[in-house]
Amino acid sequence: MKIIEQRLLRGPNLYAARPCLLTVLDLGDLYEVSSKDLDGFTERLLAALPSLMAHRCSPGHYGGFVERLRDGTYMGHIVEHVTLELQCLAGTPAGFGRTRRVRGQPGRYRVVCAYKDEHVVAEAFDLALALVEALARGGSYDMTGPLAALKRTAERHAVGTSTAAVLKAARRRRIPYFRVTEHANLFQLGWGSRQKRLQATMTGDASNIACRIASDKQLTKALLKEAGVPVPDGTVVTTAEDAQRAARRLRGPVTIKPLDANQGKGVTTRCTTPDEVAQAFEAARKHARSIIVERHIEGQDYRVLVTGDRVAAASLRRPPTVIGDGRRSVRELVGIENQNPARGKGHANVMTQIALDEHAATELRKQGYDFDSVPPVGVPVTLRGNANLSTGGTAEDVTDLLPEETRDTCVRAARKIGLDVAGIDLVCRDIARPLDSQGGAIIEVNAAPGIRMHQYPASGTPRDAGDAIIDAMYGDRDGRIPVIAITGTNGKTTTTLMAGHCVREAGFRTGVTTTEGIYLDGKRIVKGDCSGYWSARTVLTSPDVDFAVLETARGGILKRGLAFDRCDVAVVLNISADHLGLDGVNTLEDLARVKGVVANSAARSVVLNAEDRHCVRMAARLREQVEVLYFALDPDNPVLLRHLDAGGRAAYLQDGTLVLADGNRHQALLKAQDMPSTLNGHARYNIANGLAAAAALMASGFSNDEIARGLASFVSDGRSNPLRSNLFDVQGVTVVVDYAHNPAAYTALAQMAHGISRGRVIGVVTAPGDRRDEDLQAVGRTCALGFDEIVIYESQNRGRAEGAAAQLMLDGAFASGAQRDLVHSRLNGREALRHGLSLCVPGDVLIFACGSSLQEVVEALRETDPVSARRIAEQAALLPA
Repeated sequence: MKIIEQRLLRGPNLYAARPCLLTVLDLGDLYEVSSKDLDGFTERLLAALPSLMAHRCSPGHYGGFVERLRDGTYMGHIVEHVTLELQCLAGTPAGFGRTRRVRGQPGRYRVVCAYKDEHVVAEAFDLALALVEALARGGSYDMTGPLAALKRTAERHAVGTSTAAVLKAARRRRIPYFRVTEHANLFQLGWGSRQKRLQATMTGDASNIACRIASDKQLTKALLKEAGVPVPDGTVVTTAEDAQRAARRLRGPVTIKPLDANQGKGVTTRCTTPDEVAQAFEAARKHARSIIVERHIEGQDYRVLVTGDRVAAASLRRPPTVIGDGRRSVRELVGIENQNPARGKGHANVMTQIALDEHAATELRKQGYDFDSVPPVGVPVTLRGNANLSTGGTAEDVTDLLPEETRDTCVRAARKIGLDVAGIDLVCRDIARPLDSQGGAIIEVNAAPGIRMHQYPASGTPRDAGDAIIDAMYGDRDGRIPVIAITGTNGKTTTTLMAGHCVREAGFRTGVTTTEGIYLDGKRIVKGDCSGYWSARTVLTSPDVDFAVLETARGGILKRGLAFDRCDVAVVLNISADHLGLDGVNTLEDLARVKGVVANSAARSVVLNAEDRHCVRMAARLREQVEVLYFALDPDNPVLLRHLDAGGRAAYLQDGTLVLADGNRHQALLKAQDMPSTLNGHARYNIANGLAAAAALMASGFSNDEIARGLASFVSDGRSNPLRSNLFDVQGVTVVVDYAHNPAAYTALAQMAHGISRGRVIGVVTAPGDRRDEDLQAVGRTCALGFDEIVIYESQNRGRAEGAAAQLMLDGAFASGAQRDLVHSRLNGREALRHGLSLCVPGDVLIFACGSSLQEVVEALRETDPVSARRIAEQAALLPA
């Protein structure tokens, strides 16, 4: 078995609304070999992965997959289930999978597996493939090492517990987020101008200055003291002698800690003798050059979480402790406690494992123990002088005990430092009493505080600290900007630019993606085909975008899935034959399912073409709460009329006027001939595009005046919308340059051209070579019937022999009954254009189907008509005007 192709579908896709790994798998000589054909295979597989017994599979009950194994199922399906199970064992559970044959390619299957972490799923698939193949060939496979490695991969890429709690709260509120970088746990929450950033529990609203202040414990204390917040007296030292002198001046137990460390690193409490001070100084010096010596505050250690302008949670933190049993040593007791599944390394689990290190040894000596001492029955033994969870401590929720004065003091402390999210460390004897009544004090203010203790306390009421942070960041907002996603076979780019233009004219900063590039507020920042995942993500991550209009093409959906979990309004323009036979899309029904991914992502409204049966069928598969709006050129279309009779909203053409129907109100928007893109009303495809854009904008809340002004000022020329019905004059011949490459597009262009022509219509036509034979023949047939004379040329062979694609189009043209002297062929696009122009006289219209750029037109004319070439270059912004 071998992998032919593999793709990470990072967003909603053809198979699921969640991220999936798609693999095209060639089974080789294991094709049509089922599990029951292999003696002992099922038993060997269950011995390697006993947990497969829990898979329900299609029978729908416990052990269902094992039933399928014993009845006989094929290797692709088995690899799917093993991949899913391996992810579960690694700690990143996933349950959705699907395996289907690749049509027309015996032995090949598409295997789809959902995932939570793309690094884990890729490694899990490789491991599943190796395991299944080894067992299928009668061998064995030791899973110990590979499974341990897979778990390490999961741990390496895992999100920290505190960050995960914040992200979980964001998901509940439907706030979108992206992982910006893995190793720093940096995330973007929200889209466009409403985005915010999160790193651990620190938000982008926390300034660098505030975080630097919080990391300087002495400066923090000075500012808090200035604000009237109780803090312990102390000073900063750089030598052990200075530390001892400072301790003597404070006349009592002291706490010694690094000036700018965190997580309790290097902190020693209750130092009373010069030797203890010296030892504590050396421990702290490992983490910082400057050391704080401060008065030790008697009492218990508390952490208060401040989010925004309120206290979200408070915890009593207890140092890591074991209880003696009279038989086991401290070392053994700690080992037993560290086996608690709630404890893990670092911040991966609810609690952290207890370390037996120098700090633990120092704390034990104060109690008269060492690591090998056997404490008496019931005697508690502490392993740390501080109670940080990161060093093995535990927490008890005490939020409800905080008096109002203490809450106000903690909020004031966070504000003084400048943090929107802060962990306030305070020490006092009784948290239920005000601090000043018992000599309590705030000892630290922490940026990026851990929230495990609040989210998962060892005792007391759990507090949703993650939700409190999200609430401080967003309130009742969801962090989303409006998104219109536009798909279909023909017209996507023009409709997207139309809608984006209208939105920008209405005063919004727009982000637009098309097959011609990415536009931010009307300026193209990236040139090229930008109708897929990464281009949409560029817009959604731009802080300068208030409204996104995204062309969403077939290829992008199949290659990476959608870049958004949902859009506000989806538009499906039409479904016609194009790209069939590629990526498993063989029929119009298959293509409609791909485009339907966009429709199914709509949260508010879907705009559909009432004159396209495939679009109309999509309405039945939408969620009940999603509104359907139709558009149609024919005001008597039965689907449109039924929809209008039911009070639905729509856009349609009536006597040359675009009309918007909003319930019972039908209002004229503007005349089609007043839209420059319609070429005085002759380009009916752009009228349809205008209707679709108008319906989408109406669904998005724009007024009729805003929509009409935008459509009336949108120009589709070589600068604003290249290769979309761009008109140029070449010595009296009207040359229309368009990206047309399928029969439906050529039919529409021919209709338009005859409408504007004062003579004949000549077509210089092509189609990409990766289309099916019958599709290329259909292009030739359609063009022969639609144009008065045609010149066929090859633009992109895409794997075919030179001349093969052109010959198929010629075959189609001749099969239509066209006269042979009216059908010409050239292999080169420039030669084809020049030959087409030679067939024209002033007043004729020439349609040039250009598969590259307007530069091809300029180069074709440069030698024969340099004046026209320069004028076209200037009009298309290929040269300075």
